[in-house]
Amino acid sequence: MRYAAPTTTDEVRALLGSDPDAIVFAGATDVVPQMRGGRPEPSLAIDLKKIDRLMAVGLDGNIWRIGAAAPSSLLTSNAAFAADFPGLTEAAGLIGSDQIQNRSSLGGNLCNASPAADSVPALVVNEAVAVIAGADGDRRVPVADVVTGPGQTSLAHDEIVVCFEIARPGARTSDAYLRLIPRTEMDIAVVGAGVRVTLDDDGAVSAASVALGAVAPTVVRVPDAETALVGSRLDDDALAAAATAASDACNPIDDKRGTITYRRQVAGVLTRRAAVAAAERVTNAQGDSQ
Repeated sequence: MRYAAPTTTDEVRALLGSDPDAIVFAGATDVVPQMRGGRPEPSLAIDLKKIDRLMAVGLDGNIWRIGAAAPSSLLTSNAAFAADFPGLTEAAGLIGSDQIQNRSSLGGNLCNASPAADSVPALVVNEAVAVIAGADGDRRVPVADVVTGPGQTSLAHDEIVVCFEIARPGARTSDAYLRLIPRTEMDIAVVGAGVRVTLDDDGAVSAASVALGAVAPTVVRVPDAETALVGSRLDDDALAAAATAASDACNPIDDKRGTITYRRQVAGVLTRRAAVAAAERVTNAQGDSQ
């Protein structure tokens, strides 16, 4: 296996174009365990962490740009980013141990294309867009459309995710991400739930986004749960309806982490809890500003 560490996206594309078996990696926190588990070694492994654009995290006007290879620790330690996206920050902080988070990245977490990726539901509810570099320049794709199945993405062989663009949330808007794992930490989600809500001045939900992980081949957006939340004050009836919609939207598998029935039940519970947590953050932030 050859190793390359290019410094530009053009170099990456040229390397990928020259070798159909080449792969890119942003931290190797998935690639290395997969190879140790029996995955064939690629003929060429291309390290993306030498490309400045892929490592940067910053706010440009109203848009956060997060390099696809930027370590998760850059997000969890960024107070301004965490204030805008506490749920996405939580999700980034769940990708492995503290040591792993100095290597892991949102781009790697997305493009590994695991149904249980923690950051993806949180990216989806915040309407994140992936900027993808290809032969014809950059194209922008909603994160929800990047993964097409377990281990599969919509990217061509010579394309890479360069960064994510996420608009700052509007007033009285916040998010939350919750997951259930078999152990207390560093495990794969049985279910993950991302929720974002916007509250009006009277405390009613005026907008909501709900996305679930580990319950289908790709992350599932749940419009019926969103509809159940909008217009409510997150009363028991609205939360129960959202939970039911989340459970109904699941298409999970039975495996050693949980049964189909269990995953559906947990999806409803986590959706309900995440909605309440997101709303409480709006209320708390409003109180702090007064």
